[in-house]
Amino acid sequence: MVELNGKVAFVTGGAQGIGKAIVKRLSNDGFTVAVADLNITTADEVAKEINDAGGKAIGIKVDVADRDDFFRAVGEAAETLGGFDVLVNNAGLGPTTPIDTITPEQFDKVYHVNVAGDIWGIQAAHEQFKKNGGKGGKIINATSQAGVVGNPNLALYSGTKFAVRGITQVVARDLAEENITVNAYAPGIVKTPMMFDIAHQVGQNAGKDDDWGMQTFAKDIALKRLSEPEDVAAAVSFLAGPDSDYITGQTIEVDGGMQFH
Repeated sequence: MVELNGKVAFVTGGAQGIGKAIVKRLSNDGFTVAVADLNITTADEVAKEINDAGGKAIGIKVDVADRDDFFRAVGEAAETLGGFDVLVNNAGLGPTTPIDTITPEQFDKVYHVNVAGDIWGIQAAHEQFKKNGGKGGKIINATSQAGVVGNPNLALYSGTKFAVRGITQVVARDLAEENITVNAYAPGIVKTPMMFDIAHQVGQNAGKDDDWGMQTFAKDIALKRLSEPEDVAAAVSFLAGPDSDYITGQTIEVDGGMQFH
C-alpha cells in the first residue's frame, strides 16, 4: 500500500514511455496522480495499474495543444483529486525533420504541442496554484539533450526544446515570489518508442540500419548505456519533491554524460 503524501501531480503524456515511468514513480513517492494523455484508454489503464497497486490515480484526456482543453483537464483534476501541487509538462512530439523537408503544417503541429502546450499548462497550473492560499507549487518541463545542443535531423524538435529551456527560465523568475519553482529535465537517449522511431528515420535517411541511426545519438554517452525511462523519472521525482525546494530555473540533464555543463 502506498502512503499518500497529500499532494496531487498532473503528468501530460503520462500513458506511455517516459511519462508512464514518471507517473509510476510519483505514485510510489506518495502523490495522487492525474495521468493526462490524448489517449484516454491507455491513460485509464495506467491509472488502474496504480490503483490496483495501492496508489491513487485517475486518467484524464487532454490535448495539450488546445489551451481551453488544457485548462479544463487541470480544473477537472484539481476538483476530482482535491488539490493541485505539481505539473509535469512531459507530452511532446519528436519527428525526424531534415531541414529541406519541413512543412508549415508540420512546424505548426510540433510547436503547438511542444511549446504552446507547455505555456498553456503553465497558465492552467498557475491558476490552480493561486487558489492554494499561497502554498506555491512546482512546474516541471520536459526539454531534452537536443535542447542543450543541436542534434542532426531534428531542427523542429531541437528548436522546441531550446524554447522550453528559455520559457522555464523566464517563468521561474516571474513566479518565484509566489513560491512556485519552475525547472526542466533533459533526457538523453531513452528506450522509448519515440526514440526508436527517430533512430529508424535517421538511419533510413542515411541508407543505414536502425542500429546505425541509434548510434549517431548514443555514441557520446559517457556511461555507455542507453537510458531507461526510470532514470528520467528519478530526476523528476527529485524536482517534484521537497529536496529541490531551493532550485528554480534550472535544467537537469539526465543523459548519462552526453553533455557536461
